[in-house]
This record gives sequence, structure tokens and C-alpha cells, in this order.
Amino acid sequence: MNVIYFVAQQTMFFAIPLLIVALGGMFSERSGIVNIALEGIMVMGAFVSISFLSVFQSMMSGQLLLILAIVVAGLTGAVFSLLHAFASINLKADQTISGTALNMFAPAFAIFAARMVQGVQQVQFLDTFHIAKVPFLGDIPVLGPILFQNCYITTYIGIGIAVMAEIVINHTKFGLRLKACGEHPQAADSVGVNVYKIRYAGVIISGMLGGIGGLVFVVPTSTNFNATVAGYGFLALAVLIFGQWRTKKIFFAAFFFGIMKTFAAAYSAIPILKTLPISNDVYKMIPYIATLIVLTFFSKTSQAPKASGVPYDKGSR
Repeated sequence: MNVIYFVAQQTMFFAIPLLIVALGGMFSERSGIVNIALEGIMVMGAFVSISFLSVFQSMMSGQLLLILAIVVAGLTGAVFSLLHAFASINLKADQTISGTALNMFAPAFAIFAARMVQGVQQVQFLDTFHIAKVPFLGDIPVLGPILFQNCYITTYIGIGIAVMAEIVINHTKFGLRLKACGEHPQAADSVGVNVYKIRYAGVIISGMLGGIGGLVFVVPTSTNFNATVAGYGFLALAVLIFGQWRTKKIFFAAFFFGIMKTFAAAYSAIPILKTLPISNDVYKMIPYIATLIVLTFFSKTSQAPKASGVPYDKGSR
């Protein structure tokens, strides 16, 4: 039973950042802007927020510091995503090229800035955010050991973001306008909806969640940041496609990839996998093999929002 609890907890650590970032990508693509800059946004959000932790951990610690770092990560991601929004919406640049440029810029900037400030590119921080056991809730049978023991508040924040995303996208006026601007921008404009503003909002939300996802990825799995998020931004795009741009499906897709990542990273702690005559390298390839298989079978049946990636020209209606 302890092995099951361990696998479930590790899956949370890997799945929650994927969930947050994929939901961010969903907001952008629902508005009609393809955001493949999620990797770069995660890197920038993680770099600035981890630097924040490194500087202020001597003054404060615990959950308040982590919450402040999450705010910093979200603001950083939102500001950085404005570059993609301006290029894609105002300049009508190729969105793939714009996103690729940001993905290339972010790690280079993080390495340069870290070396300029502290001489090395790794940004260290102390993990004072681990929760051994949540009072009362940690004693609940089954759910207690999985959700409320050896955990981080980022798990609950991620689940809360998923719930809010479902409500915003499907049950609010803003969500309706966001989808309208992505699928039929001329029709939305004809009834007075400012397509540019809605698309900017979609990209900014995407950047905010991407920045938060960068921090949420680093904190439970490491005590330093080395200008990389291990390709999680690209994996989040796979989750987005697998989830067919729908909140509930993205939720389950994130946990599917989270389990695959757990098998790759923690196979030595799982007795059944440890005894199998399989090379370590094979286990490390599991998430990426799963990605290829999933995209092969689901890319044909999945359909992106109709107008995603198509520049909107107000004068064309």
C-alpha cells in the first residue's frame, strides 16, 4: 500500500505543473492564438520566482514565501507572454516563429542573468515548503496519505486552477467571448466584441499559468534551478492536444502523462519495475514514447479550435 501512496504522490508532483501549463495553452488557443512559447514562459517564470525565493528565504520561509513566489511567477509569465501577444496580434507575425523565438530566448537569458548576478547559472533555494501532514485531513483513510501527507500547497492550487478554468471557459460571458474570438472572430467583432482585447487576455492568462507552472514544476522536485524545465512546456502541448482543448480531458491527460513521468523518474522505488530486466534508459524514455504514441493516434481525431493560428484583420469583415 505504501508503494501505491508513493506513486500517487509522485504523480501529483509531475502532473500538476503539466495541468496548469496545458490549461494556460488552452486559454490562448481558444482565443485563436497558438502559444508554443509555453516552454520559454515556464523557464522565465521559474527563473524569476526561484531567484525571488533565493533572495528572500533569509527573511521569511514557509507557505507565505511560496505563495508570494507563485504571484511573482504568474506576473513574470504574463509580462513575458506580452511579447508573443504583440507579435501575433498586432504585428500578425507567424505565431510558430514568435513562440520559437521566445523558447530560445528564455533559457539563454536565465543563464546570462544568473551568471552576471551570482557567477554560476544554478539558482539555489531551500525547500521549506514541504508539508509532512495536513492536520485532520491527513488522517482520512486512503485520501489522507495521497493528498494530505508529504505534499505541497501547489497541488491544491493546481486543482483549484483546473476548477476555475472549467467555470470560466464554459460558464462565463468571458469564456463565451474567448471561444467566439477563436472560432469566428469576424462574427464576434460584428456584435461589438473587441477581438484584440479578448485575444490579449487569452495570451496573458496563458502566460500567467505558464509562469506558475514553471515554479510548480521546480519546487517539489529540486532545490535549484538550472535554466531548464526539462521540456515540460512541450509536453504540456502534448497534454493539450491529447485533452482536445477541453478542461476535463486535459485534467485526465495531465495525470496520464504524470504517471508515465513517475515511472521514468522513480522506477527504482517501485518493486515490480525494479525487478524487470529493463535498462534505465528505457524507463527514462517512457514519457516521450507515450507522447509519440498518443499524438499519433489522437492528432487525427482531435481538432483544434477552428481559427487558432489565423491572424485577425478587423478590416476583413
